[in-house]
Order: sequence, then C-alpha cells, then structure tokens
Amino acid sequence: MSDKLRVLICCGAGASSGFIAQAARKAAAARGSDQFEITARSEAELNEYLPDSDVVLLGPHLEYMKDDAAERARPFGVSVAVIPQIIYGTMDGNGLLDLAVATAG
Repeated sequence: MSDKLRVLICCGAGASSGFIAQAARKAAAARGSDQFEITARSEAELNEYLPDSDVVLLGPHLEYMKDDAAERARPFGVSVAVIPQIIYGTMDGNGLLDLAVATAG
C-alpha cells in the first residue's frame, strides 16, 4: 500500500461515482487529511484500475457484482465493499471516507 489510501469508486457509467468522489475529496480537505487518493470510474474500467487501488467501493446499484469484483481484486490485495444507499444517495463524503478506512482494515 502507498502512503495514501487509494480508493476506487465504481458506478455504472462513472457519473454518480464522480459526484460522491468529489464529496469525499471535500470531506478529506475539511478534515485536513491528505491520506486519501480517490478515483471514480465506471464498472467497465474496474480491471484497468485495480492494480493501482487499495479499496474498491461499488455503488449500491452494483451490489450484484460484489463477489465477482472481489474475486478480480483478490490477486492485487484490494478490498471491495458496496457503498450503503444512505451514503451514496446523500453524497456523504465523510461516510464514504469512513467506509473506505473500515474496508481497508
């Protein structure tokens, strides 16, 4: 793992994940934290970005692919979780950061 927690947020097309990624970046800045590197991509780009990630957070609408994503992430030592609807729907940047840390273990 690098000195920053590299978080990859995936959604269907990459749009809504971009919004919550921005909220998480703002939350990190408000915390005075530079420990996160947050990237938002579509689920189609997951394999491309796995090697450069520590944690993958899937949008709640992608819960069906969690097991498959975890299997693909395993060789890279990447942890995978689904973002709860309450965090995703409210664009809760702090909640997302906390989830990323908890997922990383």
